Amino acid sequence: MSAARSSLAHACRDVLLTSDARQKAAKARETASLWRNGSLQRDTTALKHWPDRPARPAAPKLVAPQDMPKRRMSSPTGRKNQLHALAHIELNAIDLAFDMAGRFIHADVPDNFIDDWIKVGADEGRHFLMLADRLEELDMNYGDLPAHDGLWQAAYDTRDDLLGRLVIVPLVLEARGLDVTPLMIEKFLQADDHKSAKMLEIIFEDEKTHVQAGTRWFHYLCQDQALDPQNIFQTMVQRYFTGRLKPPFNDEARAQAGLPVHYYHL
Repeated sequence: MSAARSSLAHACRDVLLTSDARQKAAKARETASLWRNGSLQRDTTALKHWPDRPARPAAPKLVAPQDMPKRRMSSPTGRKNQLHALAHIELNAIDLAFDMAGRFIHADVPDNFIDDWIKVGADEGRHFLMLADRLEELDMNYGDLPAHDGLWQAAYDTRDDLLGRLVIVPLVLEARGLDVTPLMIEKFLQADDHKSAKMLEIIFEDEKTHVQAGTRWFHYLCQDQALDPQNIFQTMVQRYFTGRLKPPFNDEARAQAGLPVHYYHL
């Protein structure tokens, strides 16, 4: 059996180094299945030469966030553009989850930590494929529009800091999805696009569990290291997050994910 088929770290790296978007999503789901059935073994040390960046398809073209086209959801084109942007986020989220599991596989955390992030990666793969299929139904392909690389910058900046990674990715970036997705669902329903709205409802509920996993392991590490979680949360935001956390916040969904309101209402 090849290393990628027996070593979890190799399998995670294989996901990261797959450039084709659909193949990446499929490998994410396959890796999760192999991990669940015991075919992959957790490595005791980190792999050498871990990639700082994942492989990406030739399209979409990556541009600065400020150069992204506006997405006005009042028009059919704007709604398709929004679905494209969401597909790009989900593709990045696959890599973020498998980088979390593989990069920090040697960290002093139990196997349940790995379980959670492998499951998150599989969820993100399913989300990407749902959105890519929906785009094709609407006569668009993933890659037809430009996209930005801001999500992976957060991963690069926290590549040596597990607490920082947990704060910035699930507790800031994914938590922001809990704030904005309900309004997107409403916009799709107003446009009678119930199929897209249903997909976003599925993604919204899954993302709650992803933020919940981030909160759980953030608190675990803070308790293990005798750190004050509120202070560490705010320190990591100041250190790694550009700008400030901006309302409106979906306090109800964030609370369901275990994220205390006093962390982010500064």
